[in-house]
Amino acid sequence: MVSGKPVDLKQIFKTRHPIIGVVHLQPLPTSPRWGGDLQAIISRAEREATALASGGVDGIIIENFFDAPFVKEQVDPAVVSAMTLLARRIMNLVTLPIGINVLRNDAISAMAIASCVQAQFIRVNVLTGVMATDQGLIEGIGHQLLRYRRELGSDVKIFADVLVKHARPLGSPNLTTAVQETIERGLADGVILSGWATGSPPTLEDLELASAAAAGTPVFIGSGANWENISTLMSAADGVIVSSSLKRHGQIDQPIDPIRVSQFVEATKQSLSNNHNWERESRKSPSPFKNKESKI
Repeated sequence: MVSGKPVDLKQIFKTRHPIIGVVHLQPLPTSPRWGGDLQAIISRAEREATALASGGVDGIIIENFFDAPFVKEQVDPAVVSAMTLLARRIMNLVTLPIGINVLRNDAISAMAIASCVQAQFIRVNVLTGVMATDQGLIEGIGHQLLRYRRELGSDVKIFADVLVKHARPLGSPNLTTAVQETIERGLADGVILSGWATGSPPTLEDLELASAAAAGTPVFIGSGANWENISTLMSAADGVIVSSSLKRHGQIDQPIDPIRVSQFVEATKQSLSNNHNWERESRKSPSPFKNKESKI
C-alpha cells in the first residue's frame, strides 16, 4: 500500500477498537456566538473531558463545533491559540490519547496544534476530492498537509472523512474508489464514514464496503452511533467517534452526560466481546461458505 504499514490502533489507544468521545468547544474568540468568557469555555471543556474519561472512552477529540457558521479553510489565529490552550488543559487532566479537529477544514492548523501539544491524531473533513458544502466548494488539502507534517517532523496520525457529512461530492464517486483514493493517494492513516448529517449513522452496507476497500487501514464510524445500533455498526468497523448520543437527553447543545457515556461504552464493549466469541467459535468450526467471517 502506498501509505505504508497501516496504523496500529492498539499502540495509540491501548485497544484495537477504540471509542473516541468528542469535546465540542463552546464558541471561541472571533466566532459569531463568542461570548467573551474564555475561562467558562475552559471549565466546560474540562468537565466534559473528565466525564468522557471517567465513563471509559479510549480517546478524546477536541473540535470547535459551536463556531458555526464555519470558515472553509484557515481559521482566525485566535481560534488556533484558544484550541492550543484548551488542548493542553485537557491533556493535564486526562491521560487519554487526544485528537484535534479544526472545522471546517483547517487541517494545517489542526496539525500545528496537535504537533505542538503532542496530541496523537487529527480529523480532516476533506483530505482528497472536492465537496460542495454550506461553506462553498472545499478542495482536498492532502498535498499541503502531508508535506507540512513532514516539515514539522511530526508523527500525528491523519484520520480523514470519506464523502463527509453535510456535503455532496462534485461528480459521482464510488464509495470504494473514494476510500481507496483517500488512503492510497491522500495517505490517510485511517478513514471515517458518517451519515448525511450530525447524529446520522452510516449504513452497515457502506461500512462493509469501506472496510473492504480500506484493506487493513482502520475504518471509524464518524456519526450517529448510540447504544442501540453500535452492536450492528461495530461489526464492520474498527472504531467509533461518538458525541450526540453521549449528551444530556441526546441533544447536541447539552453537556456530556457521564451516565450515557458509561452506557455507550458498556454496550460497545459487550458487542465487541460477542463478536469476538462468535469469531472464535467460527474458527473452531470452519464455515462452509466463502468470505462470510466477521470482520471483528
